[in-house]
Amino acid sequence: MQVPLLDLKGQFAKIKDEVMAEVSAVCESQIFILGDRVEKFEKEAAEYCGCKYSVGVSSGSDALLMCLMVENIGPGDEVITTPFSFFATAGAIARVGAKPVFVDVDPETFNINPDLIEAKITVRTKAIIPVHLFGQSADMGRIMEIANKHNLIVIEDSAQSIGAEYEGKRSGSMGHYGCFSFFPSKNLGCFGDGGLVSTNDEERYKLLKIFRNHGSNPKYYHKFIGGNFRLDSLQAAVLSVKIKYLDSWSEARQKNADEYRAFFAKAGLDKKVKLPAKAKFSVRHIYNQFSILLENKAVRDSLKEAFGKAGIGCDIYYPVPLHLQECFASLGYRKGDMPVSESISERILALPIYPESTTEQREYVVATMQAALN
Repeated sequence: MQVPLLDLKGQFAKIKDEVMAEVSAVCESQIFILGDRVEKFEKEAAEYCGCKYSVGVSSGSDALLMCLMVENIGPGDEVITTPFSFFATAGAIARVGAKPVFVDVDPETFNINPDLIEAKITVRTKAIIPVHLFGQSADMGRIMEIANKHNLIVIEDSAQSIGAEYEGKRSGSMGHYGCFSFFPSKNLGCFGDGGLVSTNDEERYKLLKIFRNHGSNPKYYHKFIGGNFRLDSLQAAVLSVKIKYLDSWSEARQKNADEYRAFFAKAGLDKKVKLPAKAKFSVRHIYNQFSILLENKAVRDSLKEAFGKAGIGCDIYYPVPLHLQECFASLGYRKGDMPVSESISERILALPIYPESTTEQREYVVATMQAALN
């Protein structure tokens, strides 16, 4: 049996006619940059995320970058974030010339540990970028309390968590900004690169729209230096179709996660494998990934090899924490500085959980794991 880590063909088959009709309409209009379809999707996304405003942008990475630029964060400034995330989180900080300051993660949720944040705040700290990793919100109540106390900007990295909820509030609606990615593999993915910034602040919303278009307002007049961060009409059209199905896809992922838990328990593997934890404040986990922890790196790597031989897709998110990446060597971090993140990176493995995957596939994954670990 073949079990891919992700298979988007099944999803596309169900919505193909609807998507292709929208793509054809965009081609007929010959309006490819911004335009009515981008504005339509922005309204839909803002409503979905529980925000007043949203701005479609070229990628999730550019969403982070643009928020930092709007806040005039740059050389001499520090931004606190997690070392256990995709590179774009810290990369955006470095690209504006600011210094990433890493705070280790909670061992249960793998999200930034709010207990450790205040110790890293200095007079140069300007912002916090929490990441809602794998589809579960970080502890935003604690984070916003700390940020408000120290007058810091909060940019939620919601790239993996559209629709996730913290105490009933949607991801991206609690900080000063929310940044989303629509990379094809995400729960809501477009047909290339795409992203979004959400906000509840009207002045920030106005600035975001200016900065995404080279800082021009009006056309050819530049008070600010922005960038080419615009969302294509084609991507917006695809996203407008897909967002209607997003809740049903998230529910399918939740069902798949519950099935995994049941199969793990039945096989007795819940004692050998640490399954994804759900925090008390996490009202809605949308499982962008279903990542388990093995006993150690050797066991993890051996299981990954066994999965490969059995035709089961899996991946490691993430094998090297950001504080140990070669490009950040000048920051002076050493192995042992972020022990939780370092331990997780050596033991973690993501299993297939996409909505169209089947019960039989999950049974096969667990059976293969049982044979490999016994």
